[in-house]
Amino acid sequence: MRVFLLAALWVCGSFSADEDERLPNKCEVCKFLTVELQEALEKTGRSKEVLEVGEVLDTGRRRRKIKYNTSETRLTEAVDNICERILQYSVHAERPGSLRYAKGTSQTMATLKNLVHKGVKVDLGMPFELWDEPSVEVSDMKKQCETMLEQFEEVVEDWYFHHQDQRLENFLCEKHVLQPSDRECLKEMWKGEVANKGGSEDGTTPQPQEGKEEGTHDAGEL
Repeated sequence: MRVFLLAALWVCGSFSADEDERLPNKCEVCKFLTVELQEALEKTGRSKEVLEVGEVLDTGRRRRKIKYNTSETRLTEAVDNICERILQYSVHAERPGSLRYAKGTSQTMATLKNLVHKGVKVDLGMPFELWDEPSVEVSDMKKQCETMLEQFEEVVEDWYFHHQDQRLENFLCEKHVLQPSDRECLKEMWKGEVANKGGSEDGTTPQPQEGKEEGTHDAGEL
């Protein structure tokens, strides 16, 4: 049991240090902003709902009808509180680069909780009931997401109405937000299906790739 405790303390120390020293960069913020927004839009993309817009005049003219899935209303509803979804992420300190951000409990935290349940005293500098609260990194990403969304609101609207033939990640991050030297995290892809075919115990098999059409980001493991 003493060995487990020493190992846990070592993991906790490195985990806490990473939390304090490693805040998300602009590439990571843009990457997960687009992942969440694209996912929110995909949920409503097949809606057959029709909206009526405009006012009914005394002449009896009917209100104009538009399809919901091409309407500004759909975009507004998708964007609303989109950065709040970032708070669902956790820091998976055992993974490299942007792959460290994913939803669900990290392998590190799962190990620590397992030790606690076995009676090992683990000190993270906070009460156990707060272990699942958003980390410093995730909270910072949420704030950066809000700033970025406000700054590039017109770009997102331009993509929605005129360029949905392109991936939002490419259109927003590559063409408007990031310099060529800052785009490295966009190549880091999550291949969750590999874990089901004999991958590592924690299910992580980060495989950087140039192509993005077939890849699945961290959010894809949900």
